Amino acid sequence: MKIVSNHPNPRLQFPWNSLQIGLLVFAISPFVGAVAIILAALLGWLREARTIVRRPLNQGFALLSLLLIITAGFAVNKTDAFLGLFNLIPYFLVFAGLSSLIHTIAQLRQLAWILVIGSVPVVILGFGQLFWGWALKLQFLWIVIDWEIAPGGEPPGRMAANFMHANILAAYLAIVFTLALGLWLEQWHAEMKKLKVKSQNAKNSRVLTFNWQFLSSPLCFLTLTAIANFAALILTNSRNGWAIAIIACLAYALYQGWRILVGGFAGIVTSVLLAAFAPPPIAQIFRHIVPAFFWARLNDEMYPDRPVALMRKTQWEFAWNLAQQHPWTGWGLRSFSALYKTKMNIDLGHPHNLFLMLSAETGFPTTALFCGLLIWVLIAGIQFLRQSSYLAKADRLILFSYLLVLGEWMLFNSVDVTLFDFRVNTISWLLLAAICGVVFTHKKVIENKA
Repeated sequence: MKIVSNHPNPRLQFPWNSLQIGLLVFAISPFVGAVAIILAALLGWLREARTIVRRPLNQGFALLSLLLIITAGFAVNKTDAFLGLFNLIPYFLVFAGLSSLIHTIAQLRQLAWILVIGSVPVVILGFGQLFWGWALKLQFLWIVIDWEIAPGGEPPGRMAANFMHANILAAYLAIVFTLALGLWLEQWHAEMKKLKVKSQNAKNSRVLTFNWQFLSSPLCFLTLTAIANFAALILTNSRNGWAIAIIACLAYALYQGWRILVGGFAGIVTSVLLAAFAPPPIAQIFRHIVPAFFWARLNDEMYPDRPVALMRKTQWEFAWNLAQQHPWTGWGLRSFSALYKTKMNIDLGHPHNLFLMLSAETGFPTTALFCGLLIWVLIAGIQFLRQSSYLAKADRLILFSYLLVLGEWMLFNSVDVTLFDFRVNTISWLLLAAICGVVFTHKKVIENKA
């Protein structure tokens, strides 16, 4: 696979190359990756400004930006609120610039490959941290490379690699694992097709050839990488990450029509849930089968002395009460942490729900517009997938993978917040831009033909 591929529009080749290179190193060197990605977005703006400005979705994000600035003006702490805008508005601009660069399913596939390849060193660092006690504090040219890896994980016992927290690593791995599964299925179908076209008379040599080719094939790399990502996702000990991994597997199995696999996954999930939450007589039966690592984490028996203030239910109720008190403009971005500390006397960065957090900090109208724009992208992508029978089966699978990641991102942020991690936030907006770019381009082609 070529790391730098040709862009369908030669004028956009350089920014497209910049985007690919930046994304490849982004997980390991956020500074270098960000410079390349921002450069790509900026060049996208300079060369496709008219197209960007005319798109209704970008106009929606412009209106959202205006509302966010207005709510910051009404904030209890205006300084914090205006600083909080940097977690949103710059990403809207990057989103618009990158969406003008991505036109084809082939580009979606290319970006997915780059993300999967870029995850390999992250997973290696994670395993080293957890099993070999790696403790790295590496700085090169100030921020070009800035790693701080705590031995034993962060929090202890949970893999975090070079991310600041295990939950953030789980969010990153959930994206990569889902895309890796999509690419694996594509490669698996391609290999099966090759086998079918070979002569039945050469059966023995065919098997030997396939085994040799498999060891040096993209399918082998994807198999090993998907397994490693899945194992790392389990070791983050993130319930949200586990749920996303299960959803990804079930979604692909349903998409492929593999009913036996769906039944198997459903049985496994049911067994784990019964071990965690069933009445004691029934739970004890399943706890002989299901490791305590899973069921005790789900029902919080692994951490029985957790303060009430750290429970999600408490945080969500508090955020909802804040939103009801200031329903129109909220309390201001970045206000939740200070308000929660005043009430509960505990430090907490966010309420573990992006949409409740935005409701409390920016008000219901702004949050509704934000959610509406995301749902617009998801619905447009689903409609395009359903109407794109002219696309090859492999291309439809890649598009489905991106839509699945978007749906997973929404689910993950309903029980956590990835907004404050620079890398995960950037990758999320990139994937959103990728879906929009392809949908808008194909829509324009269809309109021109009509």
